[in-house]
Amino acid sequence: MTTTTNHDMPSLAQRLRDDEFVTAPGVYDLVSARVADRFGFKALYMSGYGVAASHLGMPDAGYATYRDMVDRVRQIVERTSAPLIADADTGFGGALNVQHTVRGYEAAGAQAIQLEDQEFPKRCGHTKDRRVIPLEDAVLKIRVAHDARSSADFLIIARTDARTAHGLDEALRRAEAFAEAGADILFVESPESEKEMERICRSFDTPLLANMVEGGRTPVLTAERLEELGYSIAIFPAAGLAATIQALNGVYGYLDCHGSSVDMDQPICDFAEMNELMGFGDVWAFDRKYGL
Repeated sequence: MTTTTNHDMPSLAQRLRDDEFVTAPGVYDLVSARVADRFGFKALYMSGYGVAASHLGMPDAGYATYRDMVDRVRQIVERTSAPLIADADTGFGGALNVQHTVRGYEAAGAQAIQLEDQEFPKRCGHTKDRRVIPLEDAVLKIRVAHDARSSADFLIIARTDARTAHGLDEALRRAEAFAEAGADILFVESPESEKEMERICRSFDTPLLANMVEGGRTPVLTAERLEELGYSIAIFPAAGLAATIQALNGVYGYLDCHGSSVDMDQPICDFAEMNELMGFGDVWAFDRKYGL
């Protein structure tokens, strides 16, 4: 594992200009973000699903507000080194809200913002009953996002959820329109086969993002295969959260059954390592310096 600073790492925009393939693990709170950041990933992905779950204990169905999300962006950026890709759902309203959201996410330190063409309230991308807004309204949002940013290196990711309800042709039509409106990265959500993924990649020169959700609608492929197809970024938004839930089930289930952690076979983090991760070394150094 490596430790770096923001100044040591190339920006996400630079990595894409250099044709680097980027794997971005999903993070959702400061513990997950700090653990992921120790590995030196080229980017982290702030999952809307994960923020809604960890912050509100609710599904990714439009409950998280702009303030919930932008505050989490700022917290993660302050405590990590890797470039942050941040989910912004539908932009939290109409075109004027999108302008406010883009400016807020950029000021908070994100390096890319993801905006989708769903109706509000949105739904998680690999669940049912997703509905999209008219294409002209979605294109306007991307145009506004493009114009609202202060730096061209703050990247606009345009996501379409049209595939599930309207078919791949409509999803491709929308993605093309988003590219023409100024999107830097295209995200065609929920293709249902590797063949569909191949078609998506053949259709665009704009960098493409693949959403790898274990148990979702899209095949989970290797990094090598995704890069071979033509994807530039692969996000794994749910893997960390799902692993955490599984681990907690094991620990809490054992405590419920036995009343103690004695002889528990569930692996857990060493307490000293946990203290180091959370930054207690700085606290103890402060105490030594000032004789506390």
